[in-house]
Amino acid sequence: MDPASSRLTRQLFLGFVRIHILYHAAEEAVCGVELTEELGTHGYRLSPGTLYPTLHALEAAGFLRCESQLCDGRRRKCYRITKAGRWALEEARKRIKELVEEVLEDRHR
Repeated sequence: MDPASSRLTRQLFLGFVRIHILYHAAEEAVCGVELTEELGTHGYRLSPGTLYPTLHALEAAGFLRCESQLCDGRRRKCYRITKAGRWALEEARKRIKELVEEVLEDRHR
């Protein structure tokens, strides 16, 4: 794959990852280590250099709120979805549903 295609593919899958992070942050507070493990179960191998900038971008957009929690004697940054994040997740769900129906059902054949 040429570098431009590789970059575009990466951006495409990072969009899926962002939505997946919002989904889990809507369920409960999430931290980077847990998200890395969870995303790995779906075949996404994210380095901290990719995951944390993604979390920070979602926080800067107002979709996540970061809070410090004490867990097993260690301070960890955990993320919860915000009202704006819930709205974005619901919009993404609607759009994903429509696109998935078309793509997976391949209506144009």
